[in-house]
Amino acid sequence: MSKNNFVPFDGGIDPDDIGNNTSPNESIQDVLNARMSRRSLLRGGVGSAGLAFFGSFGLAACGGSDDPAPATPTTPTTPTEKLLGFNPVAKSLADAFSVPAGYTASVIYACGDPLFAGVAAAKNDGTDTGYDQRSGDCHDGMEYFGLSAAGAPDANASDRALLGINHEYITPVFLHASGPSANPRPIGEADKEIDCHGVAIVEVKKTAGKFAVVQDSTFNRRITPNTEIELSGVARGNALLKTKFSTTGEKTRGTLNNCGTGKTPWGTLLTGEENWAGYFTRGAADNAARGNDKTVASLNRYGRAQGAASRYGWQTAGADDRFVRWVNSKTGASTDGTDDYRNEMNGQGYLTEIDPYNKSVAIKKRTSLGRFAHEGAAFSRPVVGKPLAVYMGDDSQGEYVYKWVSTATWIASDATAANRVATGDKYLDTGKLYVAKYKPDGSGEWIELSITNPAIAGYASYAFADQADVAVNARLAADAVGATKMDRPEWCATSPTTGEVYFTMTNNSSRTTATVDTANPRSYTDSKGAATQSGNVHGHIIRMAETGDDPAATSFKWDVFLFGAEETSPAGVNLSGLTAINDFSSPDGLAFTPSTGICWIQTDDGAYTDVTNCMMLAALPGKVGDGSTKTVISGATTLNTYVGKEASDATLKRFLVGPKQQEITGICESPDGKTIFVNVQHPGENTTAADLSDPAKYGSRWPSNAGYGAGQRPRSATVVITKDDGGRIGT
Repeated sequence: MSKNNFVPFDGGIDPDDIGNNTSPNESIQDVLNARMSRRSLLRGGVGSAGLAFFGSFGLAACGGSDDPAPATPTTPTTPTEKLLGFNPVAKSLADAFSVPAGYTASVIYACGDPLFAGVAAAKNDGTDTGYDQRSGDCHDGMEYFGLSAAGAPDANASDRALLGINHEYITPVFLHASGPSANPRPIGEADKEIDCHGVAIVEVKKTAGKFAVVQDSTFNRRITPNTEIELSGVARGNALLKTKFSTTGEKTRGTLNNCGTGKTPWGTLLTGEENWAGYFTRGAADNAARGNDKTVASLNRYGRAQGAASRYGWQTAGADDRFVRWVNSKTGASTDGTDDYRNEMNGQGYLTEIDPYNKSVAIKKRTSLGRFAHEGAAFSRPVVGKPLAVYMGDDSQGEYVYKWVSTATWIASDATAANRVATGDKYLDTGKLYVAKYKPDGSGEWIELSITNPAIAGYASYAFADQADVAVNARLAADAVGATKMDRPEWCATSPTTGEVYFTMTNNSSRTTATVDTANPRSYTDSKGAATQSGNVHGHIIRMAETGDDPAATSFKWDVFLFGAEETSPAGVNLSGLTAINDFSSPDGLAFTPSTGICWIQTDDGAYTDVTNCMMLAALPGKVGDGSTKTVISGATTLNTYVGKEASDATLKRFLVGPKQQEITGICESPDGKTIFVNVQHPGENTTAADLSDPAKYGSRWPSNAGYGAGQRPRSATVVITKDDGGRIGT
């Protein structure tokens, strides 16, 4: 997730993550509450928890031995391999990147590193410039695209590849020599910060058994908030997308606040635009300037009420168009917005498709898949003759889970299509957009977001004009049909062994003890040092199984795979039986590695960081309905709760722990499973400008303290991990 780091992050909540959903739709807590008697679980000194889950799968006895076994991941290739055979890494507060014994981790690409021939090495002292030719900041989602020795796309290549890497946002205190200036922002500072955002395509190649970045690769590329991008799909050319830059509404500039990723079955990168709203400002009298028209409701729903300030103040850097575009107010006299940037924000918030192999083809925002705070994108398993589904989460409190189903059915030859972006047109521009409604019996419904739906066409809170309006204002359409509010749906991933889809629900600090009777996700109090925190503090992971394993199904079953918790949390909170080797808080990044079927869970945590830095765990995924009932008793209160099969040392282990004040995020693997790439985002993020002159006061000094690069300022970076015996990662 993205945090607001213009001022050093103090453990508070990014305003973009605070919900703007004021609809009366039921929340997941309401759904789960219907599955239990309304009671509160009182725990002296711990707070209260409301916890229950009753599945439609049959309720086994507590602790029974007749639970179905977890699904078997991909069969190991050698008799000596054992999935999760590594020794777990201990929790740690050290300023280091720790991996299991028998593994080696090396930094290969850090913020400021050059990506083109002739660009000087990073000084890492705040004086580096030209970030449109360097690594951006805050490395996030990442995908692997194989290259043959001849430089052609090769899905099986394990020694040479392109990495598509998101650069979500920035840690301004380290980008500038003395930290960021106050408004009005100097042009040089604003330009540097803008260029640090976006996406990088980076060639990596194995030489003498070790991967390294190929600095002079002709494939290397930086896509920034200034890059021209095509709008594609149902909203292309719509009045809602007309601006001074694109009077036809067919183009926009840049992809922004890129968080999670997706890899299409035809070999392109999808990058999710997450907390983009906070980059724009609106005037204090903009509602009246707009005539209080329906766009006001849209702007409010997406977190830009009039008077809202921008995150970095780029609009104060001058009168040039590249700065004025961040003013999302009606300042012109036109009726259609072609003389100002009142509609500029409508060009952000999509899944954006990039062909990593071809710089000459257009980058496209796939508007048909809806506009919201996109994390990543998980595809259904491609089956010839069936449509493709794309699963998506909207990362904010009280937001929704979405699915896109293509009209086109899968053709095997499209996996190696010569024109990859045209293939994207085929599967991502025409289809149906759905939102999830979770039901009390453990089933769920996918509700189509269509202008033909009377609930949308006749919605009293917003007058939808057409299907383009539905896509651009997907949140409002989901409100209209009564979708289920969730606790910050972040990354999602599809199990290669079962086809089931997993979503991380990172946490929700707005879930209070006043709503404890809504049961699940949990609402409880938790201590962090002398402080008390409350809500769904540690988050959880939901999994979903489509009816008939059909990507076009309009119904599904669901359960809770894992609940985040501390090993010492009471049983009513630690519902997954986590121990010292696998307890975690705030699951965020999520991915399956195809070679093993292991589910990798990455954390972005502020609740448990008095005990451990953020981490990555390896899990064997199981199947929906493999759990059992549990009874939680506290005083006169008794709750029956249902979760996935309880975690054990054999099914969930901590694989790595990162340095201080960072988030572990982004993961991809080489096709042979012997190399994984992982990102470390914003180490040392709490450092203040006042402490820049004294490295001893930095919140972190990684990776320089591990021997990488110049200077002592911490940097976001990409790490490559291998097993010393040459085996597959996680065995």
